[in-house]
Amino acid sequence: MIPGEIITKSTEIEINNHHPETVIEVENTGDRPIQVGSHFHFYEANAALDFEREMAYGKHLDIPAGAAVRFEPGDKKEVQLVEYAGKRKIFGFRGMVNGPIDESRVYRPTDENDEYAGVFGDNGDENVNKKGGKRS
Repeated sequence: MIPGEIITKSTEIEINNHHPETVIEVENTGDRPIQVGSHFHFYEANAALDFEREMAYGKHLDIPAGAAVRFEPGDKKEVQLVEYAGKRKIFGFRGMVNGPIDESRVYRPTDENDEYAGVFGDNGDENVNKKGGKRS
């Protein structure tokens, strides 16, 4: 072994395995590029990013640690988000949570085939299905 050498397995590394994903469309409505890192609470991302914020509550980008997604002015793209794991507490960022994640606000699809199970149903009542979904 050479000093500093890293030896890895030849298999693929899978991140966020068995975590339900949420895909949302995001548009940079600002006049400056915006970059969001892998661990940033996406709900609290720059206000110039236009997306369904409530769907991003309690979630971060589903990308490798240390990576980021960059949105140039006017860019519109889909991103995939996953829920925070561990103790499920969020501190810092823009100070919008600063404590435990409010589980009643976390969007969860009802199953893997659902494109969107909204926070509110057609009649304006809370959609209890948003609390479903598979969790490991």
